[in-house]
Amino acid sequence: MKKVVIALGGNALQKANEPATAESQQKVCEQTAGQLLEIIKAGFEVVVTHGNGPQVGNLVLQQQIASSDKTPAMPLDTCDAMSQGMIGYWLQRAIDKSLTHADIQKKAITVVTQVVVDPNDPAFDNPTKPIGPFYTEAEARRIMKEKGYVFKEDAGRGWRRVVPSPRPIDIVEKDVIHNLIDDGYIVIGVGGGGIPVIRKADGTLEGVEAVIDKDLASAKLAELLDADILLILTAVENVSIHFGKPNQSDLEEVTTDQMKQYMQEGHFAPGSMLPKVEAAVQFAESKPGRTAIITSLEKGFSALLGKAGTRISARG
Repeated sequence: MKKVVIALGGNALQKANEPATAESQQKVCEQTAGQLLEIIKAGFEVVVTHGNGPQVGNLVLQQQIASSDKTPAMPLDTCDAMSQGMIGYWLQRAIDKSLTHADIQKKAITVVTQVVVDPNDPAFDNPTKPIGPFYTEAEARRIMKEKGYVFKEDAGRGWRRVVPSPRPIDIVEKDVIHNLIDDGYIVIGVGGGGIPVIRKADGTLEGVEAVIDKDLASAKLAELLDADILLILTAVENVSIHFGKPNQSDLEEVTTDQMKQYMQEGHFAPGSMLPKVEAAVQFAESKPGRTAIITSLEKGFSALLGKAGTRISARG
């Protein structure tokens, strides 16, 4: 039985250009659970991870708007935890509903996950991770002036607030997740990249203000769980070079060396495909025989059967 870590993209949680209500997002989660059910029915051991960019950004905004002396705004690491529990709850319910309807005797379970980062990571001096809604350039510059936030243009889609995104070093709850998988659960973990924490000199943990990239955290989790496949689901069926140009070429079977070359040539947008490719390469090179796949949510099952998507391995 092959173990697969499935990293869900934003389109698996929320439809573009729709109000981010709890009801609408839960409906999208139910549709996503239907796609995951195919994979579960085929006998794969499944671990689910997910992003939280829009959700955690909205939570931060809500906290700031409602902040007062009596109810001060919660820090970013706490908002990370809040969004992880919220989205995990939605996905857990949706997956359990699909399993019940399919008469499969399994259950999903959410683990609120802490991810260890290096306090000296240079990311803390160079925020790059987008969170929250998209703004026009004029709106972004106004908020930057008023709040002191950092905004950047996000892959042609608008301007978003960016925060530090340190690289994951370790996952605190990895043994718990491993035991739950062994007990037959479908585990939802490292939601939104996990809650970023640093390990202090006395061995205790302390949360830090950051958002870890969910694909890199998913790759680290897949590595620590000794997964066979990392399946990164996004909005497109294949990774492409020369994207959006007349000579666009969709990639199918690719080596990690080839992907590194494409990264150096600047084929992948930093706020979009680049972290997915980095995570895929990291996982594929972590142990011989491991494969990373990047494809769309709708093609996820086909990609696991070798019929769709971009497959990345360390083989020459």
